[in-house]
Amino acid sequence: MTTGQLSSARLRLVPVTVADAGEMVRVLSGAALYAFTGGSPPGLDELRARYARQAAGRSPGGQEEWHNWILRREPGGEAIGYVQATIVEDGRRAEIAWVVGLDWQGRGYATEAARALVTWLDARGTTVIQAHIHPGHAASAAVAWRAGLRPAGTFQAGEQLWVRHRPS
Repeated sequence: MTTGQLSSARLRLVPVTVADAGEMVRVLSGAALYAFTGGSPPGLDELRARYARQAAGRSPGGQEEWHNWILRREPGGEAIGYVQATIVEDGRRAEIAWVVGLDWQGRGYATEAARALVTWLDARGTTVIQAHIHPGHAASAAVAWRAGLRPAGTFQAGEQLWVRHRPS
């Protein structure tokens, strides 16, 4: 399944392209974004290479579907972050993640985007949606909760697993 645009009340979620790297370097430039995930802000060449891989839509071995969207505010189309879904097990399970740049945090954009992503995954029949969240990252935990995920009670690589099973 190809990645198409999604939308919500204030956002357009647009499939990532290499051309987005220039704008996204600024969005992802805040060092505080990496406090819980580690790493540092990506440079332009690094981001171009990452987006080229992601835009392929599949892992090199073909076992994972990759869906990545740039979050664009409406009106205007300004990039403010991204969401992604890695889908495995013939579409039955998806790992999701979200990042909103520091200038746009605290306004509900991450929740809005995560909900749009969960709705899209539900429509395609995904049974289990999960996210890994650092136990100290209260803002991401709140986004997961508002998107319908709940703590599973397990930790992997220091992060708490949050899960949502498709409603029947």
